[in-house]
Amino acid sequence: MTIIKTVSKSSALLGAVMLLSGFSWNFGGDPCKEAMELVEQLAVSADESKNRQTEAKVLSLCPDGAASHYVTALQLERVGNGTGAISEYRKALKQSTPFPQASGNLGLLLAQKGATDEAVVELSKGVASTTSNPQYHKALGRIMTDLKIYPLATYHLNEAARTLTNDAGIHTALADIHAASGQPDKAMESYQKALAAEPGNEKAHIGIAALHMKNNELDKALAELKKAEQTNPQNRASHLMMATIYEKKGDTKQAEYEYLLSGKGQTTAKPETKPAQPASTVPFSGNAEKAVQALKQSARISPDKSIESYEQMGNIYRSTGKDEEAIAAYKEATHRNTINSETYLNLGALYEKQGKPDEAVVVYRQAIKINPQNADARLRLADIYLVRGSHQQAVEQYGEFLKLKPDSPDIQIKLARILAKSKEYNLAIEAYNAVLRNYPDNIDANREIAPLYKAKGMNSKAVEHLKKALSQQKDDTETRASLVALYVKNKQYDEVTSLLKETAELYPEDPTNHYKLGLIYEFKKDYEGAIASYKKATELKSDHARSLNALGRLYMKTGRIAEAKDALEAAKKADPTLEETNVLLNNIRDEFNPEPRKINKKLKSSRNKGKKGKKAKKSSKSKRGKAAQKKRR
Repeated sequence: MTIIKTVSKSSALLGAVMLLSGFSWNFGGDPCKEAMELVEQLAVSADESKNRQTEAKVLSLCPDGAASHYVTALQLERVGNGTGAISEYRKALKQSTPFPQASGNLGLLLAQKGATDEAVVELSKGVASTTSNPQYHKALGRIMTDLKIYPLATYHLNEAARTLTNDAGIHTALADIHAASGQPDKAMESYQKALAAEPGNEKAHIGIAALHMKNNELDKALAELKKAEQTNPQNRASHLMMATIYEKKGDTKQAEYEYLLSGKGQTTAKPETKPAQPASTVPFSGNAEKAVQALKQSARISPDKSIESYEQMGNIYRSTGKDEEAIAAYKEATHRNTINSETYLNLGALYEKQGKPDEAVVVYRQAIKINPQNADARLRLADIYLVRGSHQQAVEQYGEFLKLKPDSPDIQIKLARILAKSKEYNLAIEAYNAVLRNYPDNIDANREIAPLYKAKGMNSKAVEHLKKALSQQKDDTETRASLVALYVKNKQYDEVTSLLKETAELYPEDPTNHYKLGLIYEFKKDYEGAIASYKKATELKSDHARSLNALGRLYMKTGRIAEAKDALEAAKKADPTLEETNVLLNNIRDEFNPEPRKINKKLKSSRNKGKKGKKAKKSSKSKRGKAAQKKRR
């Protein structure tokens, strides 16, 4: 009876712990191994706020491990330090191989630097992972296209397109391959997909124009080129193609003008008597140094056009990677009081790249002052404020950005996260609902709005959104845990059981899931179901200490003492630190070990002898007393 009472108390305690803890289990482990597991989460998560927290945890768990070098590389990339990132990725790979994420990211950076051969090796390692970044396939596709290995290029680009469905660049790259392979119909289809993903994509319009020109459909080609010109008036290729079309159509004057804009000026004027071109017509013809010299000359000849000249110089320097020269040119334009908001935007982007957020803030503000409709400047400014922790200013700029581009669910979610972090729960809920009105199946919005409703005591709404998120992503373990916690809090144990059964079916090889299911069965007093679940856990992992301990507890409760002892001994061997195991084993020994009874008998015998001795002494004293009394008489 003592054992049964002890186990009953233990079960009651189990129920209380489950309810008060929100039904959360954490069994610890190797910190460096845990850090690598967190890196896997970084690879698939789009939640920036959560990712920053995960990165911090990785750095604290295993500061000198491969995972920390990987996280450090990510952070260096974010501030534009590609060289430092490459070094950290190499350190990560030196400590842990294979490491697909580190290899893939290293490959992307190497490809940017033109180290094609090494990039292909690392990118190929990156795509070997089942959760690989589609950017790895995209980069491999572009490299293979440049090498004219079209079958491999097509494979990698199609793999990237499976995930990056709205990446116009992938579709234009596929279209270029189809066109080069003599498949104009497929090329046209891919260009149309690019335009569907990004209306106004100049490369798609130019590609379609080229296909029309091959079919001698000059008017159709011209119409496409004019659309490309609207997107980028400075595109030399489109002007050159238009010049060719006008020439074929007999419009010599218009053809000459387009040739001039393309940098292939075909005028009959002698070079020495040719008037200096305005800065707006001085094109970048591929030779950066020559183009810059022409712009400098134009600035000297036409001081009234010098601002535009310096802006174009900045654009050329920036496009060729000469950031310092680009900054100097843009600054010269700003000193001359340019009213071009884009110039300030470009200058701010370069300051950010150099890790100068203060300077970037100043020029972004100026860009917005000149043009309050500059959405990109507002977004970049908001991002800097967010990193600095200036949440109120970040909220203001994100809000202005959303007024300009309301169909931006990613920014709306970012705004909601800031509001939630600031405990502005009502505003955060409103922001998340703004996303859900247009995108009701958005996983992040459904998952993140739930705890806000929970904080307001609206558990039914929280459950509704968690279920919605889970229906979109069955393997979302975090959402499952949150939903289980809410069900437990609401005492909806049937729902908990159903959810944990589903989890065990999704991950049948994970013993922890069977253990959790056993706890619920035990709590509901379905002991046979609990025993079956605990046994399943121990079949998958013979030293699963908690399941062995739970089995011992249930065997004691059902009177199977020998089996209980075996299970508890195994649990103690697997994890000697489990307190309940030691308590239960001690109870078994106290109740059933015969040795204490022998000791009790000896003690009793000794006590009896002592009592007899006292009586004998007392009797002897009594007799001596009586004899003395007789003598006195």
